[in-house]
Amino acid sequence: MQNLDIAKFGGTSVANYDAMSKCVEVVTSNKNTKLVVVSACAGVTNLLVELASGACDSAGREEIIAKVFAIHKEIISKLDNQEEHEAVIKNYLKVVHDLAIQASMTRTDMITDRLVSHGELMSSYLITQIFKQKGFDAEWFDVRRVMRTDSSYGKAVALVEVISSLSEEHLVPLLDSGKIVVTQGFIGADSSGQTTTLGRGGSDYSAALLGESCHAQTISIWTDVPGVYTTDPRLVPEAMPISELTYLEAAEMATFGAKILHPSTLVPAVRCGIPVYVGSSKAPEQGGTWVRPTTDYSPAFRAVALRKSQTLIVLSSPKMVGATGFLAQVFSIFAKYNLSVDLVSTSEVSIAITIDAGSQTSGLSSIPEALYHELREFCHVRTESGLSLVAVIGNNMARTSHITAEVFSAIDNYAVRMICYGASSHNLCFLVGEEDAVDVLKLLHKSLLESEKA
Repeated sequence: MQNLDIAKFGGTSVANYDAMSKCVEVVTSNKNTKLVVVSACAGVTNLLVELASGACDSAGREEIIAKVFAIHKEIISKLDNQEEHEAVIKNYLKVVHDLAIQASMTRTDMITDRLVSHGELMSSYLITQIFKQKGFDAEWFDVRRVMRTDSSYGKAVALVEVISSLSEEHLVPLLDSGKIVVTQGFIGADSSGQTTTLGRGGSDYSAALLGESCHAQTISIWTDVPGVYTTDPRLVPEAMPISELTYLEAAEMATFGAKILHPSTLVPAVRCGIPVYVGSSKAPEQGGTWVRPTTDYSPAFRAVALRKSQTLIVLSSPKMVGATGFLAQVFSIFAKYNLSVDLVSTSEVSIAITIDAGSQTSGLSSIPEALYHELREFCHVRTESGLSLVAVIGNNMARTSHITAEVFSAIDNYAVRMICYGASSHNLCFLVGEEDAVDVLKLLHKSLLESEKA
């Protein structure tokens, strides 16, 4: 359909009946919004991840499933035909229960993906019923019919061309019929039909992939705050809303800890030049942030971001001096264990790298001991945890004088563990102790941004 808007709602936006009703109002106030992508109800994914860990005994499983049911029961209690809807949710939870028992015997990423996907399946089913009860022609759609991925369970890779082909066949005709189509974010399926997930926060990415495949004009990300801020307003009350961002600025913010957008979200949007809007489903009248290819205002400092739970790995060997292939050997080992390296800093005899702990759906933050064993075969390995990554985000930073002086003079009373600067003209990153991270964020925001127009 022409002028299609895709609306994605996060967990807090579909937390309960009242929140879901606000989503319905947001969708139906825009005649172009015909595809709705939802996350699991707030808190549900964490509960399901706990079940998938395999650490719960029988009593623990029952307790968690009861909590999950109670969240959805509150929504059902406001619907007509409650017995029918309760039966649907209980059937989903029976599958969850059986998968949790499997996980307690042998935990696998495949089981985890199948189990945690039920959060989105349940929330999308219930909000579809709210649309219908309020008199709108809505249809529930299983996104696994079109969201094709590889079999990297926990962090699956989207197969863009296949998604486009399947969407043209199964999803576009529904949208052309004028129905409001409700589907799930975060989940997909591999070629054998096994459920996969795109990683935590992947609902944004799902919406963008569907926007690309269905030729959307806009993608709207609805959350619990009115747009993107200069930093996390929950940590820094002085944070200010930003009316417009470029794709590059928004991608840097998402990558380095801003939780409004998933880091991968903008990739499909950039490919197609689709503007992305970020607003609050609870207060849509407050406006939000547009993310576009370019903006009229490009300040040196745009935002500061924080990402906790970083692991620093320092690898040392005198064999590095004048040698070739050392870095290639190191990175090949990390690739073998499917671990993404974030920051990199080198000296004559050592290399320091950071890993973002807990990026898998399973929530596991441990790095395989086998990886350390392979590294120790040719170098000394030292690790540090309890670190946070702070990123200063802006424009033309590497070509602007006094940037580093302004940043580090603001936090000269704090120890900085590692600095990465110059690879991108849009960010300056460094590590600090987690106990200092919020104070550092506040100081940087005050010094660099509170005197500037956001």
